[in-house]
Amino acid sequence: MFKFVHAADIHLDSPLRGLERYEGAPVDQVRDATREAFRNLVGLAVDEKVEFVLIAGDLYDGDWRDYNTGLFFAAQMSRLREAGIRVFIVAGNHDAASRISRDLRLPDNVHLFSTREPESQVLEDIGVAIHGQGFAARATTNNLAAGYPAAVPDCFNIGLLHTSVTGYADHEPYAPCSLDDLLGKGYNYWALGHVHNRQVLSEAPWTVFSGSAQGRNIRETGTKGCTLVTVEDDGTVSVEHRDMDVLRWALLEADATGCDAPEEILELVRSCLASLLQECDGRMLACRVRISGHCRAHRELSAQPERWTNEIRQLATDESGGSAWIEKVQLRTATHINVDELASRDDPIGDLVRSITQVASDAGQLASLADELSPLRARLPAELREGEDALDLESPNAVRELLEAAQQLLIPRLLSRGEEQ
Repeated sequence: MFKFVHAADIHLDSPLRGLERYEGAPVDQVRDATREAFRNLVGLAVDEKVEFVLIAGDLYDGDWRDYNTGLFFAAQMSRLREAGIRVFIVAGNHDAASRISRDLRLPDNVHLFSTREPESQVLEDIGVAIHGQGFAARATTNNLAAGYPAAVPDCFNIGLLHTSVTGYADHEPYAPCSLDDLLGKGYNYWALGHVHNRQVLSEAPWTVFSGSAQGRNIRETGTKGCTLVTVEDDGTVSVEHRDMDVLRWALLEADATGCDAPEEILELVRSCLASLLQECDGRMLACRVRISGHCRAHRELSAQPERWTNEIRQLATDESGGSAWIEKVQLRTATHINVDELASRDDPIGDLVRSITQVASDAGQLASLADELSPLRARLPAELREGEDALDLESPNAVRELLEAAQQLLIPRLLSRGEEQ
């Protein structure tokens, strides 16, 4: 019987990309998270007395900013060497040979597979053959798996590959292949990388994306870690996911439908947050809060979005004792008022609703409005020109969304002003 660890997509020292601009962001925890997760992974390998560790690409996040990244990795490899554990690595698109300009000599227990052609490493002491090939360049679009050698007889054969598997990978199509390409090799286990969410493509043989060891942003929510594989003397294989992350990313979605006041929404968020904290099992929680639904509370939320955003941040601090950070609050509620009924009114409010509806449903008018708005883009602050929240004023669909959002802001305010008068 022997064990091994299958990991991938470590992205050591991945840059923060503007995280510092967020108020209260746990910058140090996020900056060190990939290292801490990797330390956990090495600790798991030592504690479980595994024979070897496999890293299926994207160990790094690109060229090192300095040698500290390489020194850290070499030190962790020395820990494994002292425990008699070997390490086998293929380069992925982020750490392709063409992207890493710095180099350090690694301990002799580490083997980096060739990027020129597939090669095999046979561990005769335990009857294992590991086959792999790394990326020579980031944009590797040929099918590397097709060139992998046939299984070595009388060995437990493992394919180590960074790849986009057709039908499974919602990522760039690097080193694309099909599941049949992999299964056709007759290997006993495929250790895959590139997809950051853990996926099991097959159990006969086990064909696994281990997922990333540490989530790095809100697009990488949920548990992250590695796969611990046990091979019994009779060839039986058992596969177990192990959490390695030290900071957990989560999306908190709260349905505020029917809430009459913002305070009710706060209690709803508090309850959801408590559940997320319990699932984190003591880890730091980085959370995005998204509130939606038709409700009376929309009027006050839209009138004072900054206040209620910070009320939610304060709530998270109180509830977690400082172990939760709200990365962003998205207030996407809508008025409880029936907009279709307003459109039938014979007054200025009815005229406004009809005008907005007409423009929003007319592709030609949307395109014309987008043309008129496009010069404003250069005047927007950087945070509104770039990133996932950028305002695309040249897109008719984006302009339609802006019109609908403006309508949701205007209607409650105009109606309330009418009531006051």
